[in-house]
Amino acid sequence: MAHKGKRRLPWVLLRRTVQGLAMAAFVGLFVWSRRGGWPPSIVNIPLRLDPLAMLSHLLSSRTVLLSSSLALLVLLLTVVLGRAWCGWLCPLGTVLDLFSLRWWRGRGAAPPGSWRKLKYGLLLTILLAALFTNLTLMIFDPLTILFRTLSVSVWPAVDQVVTVAELTLYRVPTLRSLVSNIDGLVRPTVLPAQPVFYRYTALYAGVFLGIVALNLLASRFWCRYLCPLGALLGMVSKVSFKRREVNDRCLECDACVGVCPTGTINAERGYASDPGECTVCLNCLETCPYEAIEFTWQLTPAEWQTYDPSRRQALAAFGAAIAGLALARSSGVSARDHSRLIRPPGARENNLLSKCIRCGECIRACPTSAIQPSLVEAGLEGLWTPVLVPRLGYCDYSCNACGQVCPVQAIPPLSLEDKRQQVIGKAYIDENRCIAWADLKPCIVCEEMCPVPDKAIKLETVDAATPDGERVTVQRPRVVRERCIGCGICEYKCPVNGQAAIGVYVPPAIR
Repeated sequence: MAHKGKRRLPWVLLRRTVQGLAMAAFVGLFVWSRRGGWPPSIVNIPLRLDPLAMLSHLLSSRTVLLSSSLALLVLLLTVVLGRAWCGWLCPLGTVLDLFSLRWWRGRGAAPPGSWRKLKYGLLLTILLAALFTNLTLMIFDPLTILFRTLSVSVWPAVDQVVTVAELTLYRVPTLRSLVSNIDGLVRPTVLPAQPVFYRYTALYAGVFLGIVALNLLASRFWCRYLCPLGALLGMVSKVSFKRREVNDRCLECDACVGVCPTGTINAERGYASDPGECTVCLNCLETCPYEAIEFTWQLTPAEWQTYDPSRRQALAAFGAAIAGLALARSSGVSARDHSRLIRPPGARENNLLSKCIRCGECIRACPTSAIQPSLVEAGLEGLWTPVLVPRLGYCDYSCNACGQVCPVQAIPPLSLEDKRQQVIGKAYIDENRCIAWADLKPCIVCEEMCPVPDKAIKLETVDAATPDGERVTVQRPRVVRERCIGCGICEYKCPVNGQAAIGVYVPPAIR
């Protein structure tokens, strides 16, 4: 039979179109997830569609959220069509397709199929740890990885590039009006009005670039061997109704094997594929010159593969979850909180660690970049949970965006009035660094900036003698502790270089 060549099918074109639209929607929702952007119930839809995030939150918090029911739509899609989410909708999967690195990878052999056990082991460990109220491993969820990377690394870098470009072009007199108009269009609607800064930007960028670089070993390496969400959807796909089948027109030309992004087509089994690994990309359907591939309706469960979860793997995952939890909770942080572990309003009292899925939505929504991902302050159990760093930003007295945008209510959705009453810390003055105390020079910045009614910082006028014996009158700040809520604007605005002369700490009474 003559080779018919590659066919152009409308379904393949549709899949690529849907991929592009889904990616554009994800980025659009990210861009307008800032305070003043689109409604929180809209911008956090991608995370609420994530079955792994919602299931893990349910197991850990023992709380059923009505908003998490959106994830059932993805599960229903999977039951009907298989892992179509991974091939059609997942934004991280789309990025991995865009940067497939196939030209650099060459035709080297991919890692063995047994490596697929890794993602199933990770999935089981995540779910078992969630049963013990630990969500640390949610840092491996693909949607949280992409959202954190955009929030902490990509978007701040884009902002810096645009800023440098604007400053450069503004030096050209004829371009100043154009630059000003463009800046007025993108700030603050798309980019922040003021530069934002985050810690560990290189770490987040490195993790993401590492995931992309794994494509050098195999196409969609992350999806094949590591993705826990893909593992969950893969298990559901075992009972999907629509599955790939090879009919008797197959002449074993191997064309489909070379284009399968997850390497699930097995020539030794008559070019059959595992529906738990097939992402319904339709590349094989387009490539097959003999129309030997069909997607048919089936009612019987698919065959279990050697790399699929086994009893031994479940026991190993249980042991890993217990061991990891024991190590995390035996650290010094568990015995006594870090004094600078300042949580968003209401989060500490809301059992943050058992609810936070590490998505970074609150980080993106915070208009002052006060909310940062934690690394060492919260220990292993609190890795990448939100923490306020007042020297980088302050908790805006007129803002409650973090609680409104959180998809799992780890930060409670407080009204603005209730949020203003939440005490997240207390300010302390370092008299050895304070300009008014140590240098006897006028500085009342902290008192001027305090937003609390009746002021949580008061000024006391005193007469003092300088080291030269000169008598001076100076106003010294003092904290009225019963009024301070720990918003951190005093620390952020303190003009002292390096560590501020006034700092917000978490006192024992509110730990």
